Amino acid sequence: MIETRNLTKEFNGLVAVDHISFSVKRGEIFGLLGPNGAGKTTTIRMLATLTRPTAGTATVGDYDIVKDDNEVRKLIGLVSEKIIMYDRLTAKENLWFFGRLYNIQKEVLNTRIDELLELVQLGKWKDVQVGTFSSGMRQRMNVIRALLNMPEVLLLDEPTLGLDPQSTVEVREFIKKINRENKMTIILTTHMMIEADLLCDRIGIIDHGKIAALDTSPHLKRRVSGADTTIFEFEIANLTTNMVSSIQSLECVGSASRDNATRIRVHAHGNNAFDIIIDTIRAEKGKINSVKNLEPTLEDVFLHITGHDVRDNADQKIPMKGHRRFMPRRRVR
Repeated sequence: MIETRNLTKEFNGLVAVDHISFSVKRGEIFGLLGPNGAGKTTTIRMLATLTRPTAGTATVGDYDIVKDDNEVRKLIGLVSEKIIMYDRLTAKENLWFFGRLYNIQKEVLNTRIDELLELVQLGKWKDVQVGTFSSGMRQRMNVIRALLNMPEVLLLDEPTLGLDPQSTVEVREFIKKINRENKMTIILTTHMMIEADLLCDRIGIIDHGKIAALDTSPHLKRRVSGADTTIFEFEIANLTTNMVSSIQSLECVGSASRDNATRIRVHAHGNNAFDIIIDTIRAEKGKINSVKNLEPTLEDVFLHITGHDVRDNADQKIPMKGHRRFMPRRRVR
């Protein structure tokens, strides 16, 4: 349904998206997982025809995003990380406004609005101003706004960003529901490991504008664990820097990272690895409170593949100073 080939975007010499290539199957939930500034939103904006690529190509439903941009727009719905709603309008008035922008016939639009509001259990609030809605209700409105034109492809950019836990669960369940019931192709961007794990059929790990890995979650995790690798979590009351260094220097240890003052996570291989690590800790007079045998997480995968944790730094974002869309507006008197 979607295919990109060496898709690239530069902003004033900064490469935001760096020759990425991937394909998305029809009816699939495909995740782009990475930190802020990794290139996720820029990729979504290019697929949505809002930003032209510097190099490379992409197609949505066999339509080129540059040459056939109007045809692409007919196929997609976009949910950006900012909620696009008018607080003073009611739920129905908001959807009516956006529906008319698609030139949907009035009779069809009326029926579709009622169906979509019922779909997200907001039917009884259709005549209530959106400004009074909770964050979860507003985000559900934001999603169904993108469904008004009955798109074949739904682009979701950080759909649960800033939501409380209950609202996050509601939005995730709704995403699974529309994919399951409508066979809708969905691209989801997120920096939340658990969200990618719960929702996505396949995940592309994106970092510094490049696709570092692409596979199903179980297969990605298998890259970390391997056939004979085990992940241990040791809780050591008197954990020291020397103790960590001693564990890291062992031949049976692939990597070891300190989570906090008393906890260390160790990736080890070999049948005798556990005994060797225990002996090393005891030799350093370590007081072991507990040991856990862990399954790898997507956080482990990201660390294993990129060599660092997921960043969330504002200075990683694309600089917008001087961009014409972000110039200060002249006050009208």
